[in-house]
Amino acid sequence: MDIFCEGHGPATVVAVHGIQGTRASWLPVARMLANEATFVLPNLRGRGNAGRGSGPSDYRLTNLAADLHDTITHAVDREPYYLAGWSLGVSVALEYLGRHANAQQPSGLILLSGSPALCKTRWFAAHQSQALRDEVAERRYRLGLVEAADDDAAAWTWQAVADTCQLDLLPHLSVPTQVIHGADDEDCPSLHAKWIVQGMPRASLKQFDGVGHTLLSDATADVAAEILDFIAHIERARKSP
Repeated sequence: MDIFCEGHGPATVVAVHGIQGTRASWLPVARMLANEATFVLPNLRGRGNAGRGSGPSDYRLTNLAADLHDTITHAVDREPYYLAGWSLGVSVALEYLGRHANAQQPSGLILLSGSPALCKTRWFAAHQSQALRDEVAERRYRLGLVEAADDDAAAWTWQAVADTCQLDLLPHLSVPTQVIHGADDEDCPSLHAKWIVQGMPRASLKQFDGVGHTLLSDATADVAAEILDFIAHIERARKSP
């Protein structure tokens, strides 16, 4: 495992990065909320110093959700926590909740710039060999990722997850959920956020105009405020008689 904690606030947030990012994607928000929350930031396999797979079968959502399960088991230690995901991290978080229903569940779920139907996204057109790796490199540059997964890991992940759909899972997830999305997101169009809200029984949507897929860096203050408000709402409800 490759886990880093940022902040020292009372709320614990386990935050999962996207397909090409690393935990560094969450640092702008985590640092802005340092007094209010402690962010547990794992690198999934193929990112940072985490272990690496040898092909697409090692990067299926079930494997990435197992990495997240190991993080929660190791770092949360039965304390209340919130689970957050950005981009592919949304799919990993949903997979964790579906696959590990008997494991420690979050007090709330925060989903940014994601989709419950990756089969309906077009992050990459190619699916094989060098053409896909070329697209991976171009997207890494376009998103301005300071730290990124190695291109093999990103390509293998896409090959493993590109045909997945979690729409049927959503009605079974009753955790309070805040969906945060950019209205101008071309990687996961806003319709995908609406699918999550329509499918989950306790989900609500906050959409920011003029913002695309990179909410964490392009709308840091707004995202931090939404997360803080959501946590405060859950905590008030949890502590009320």
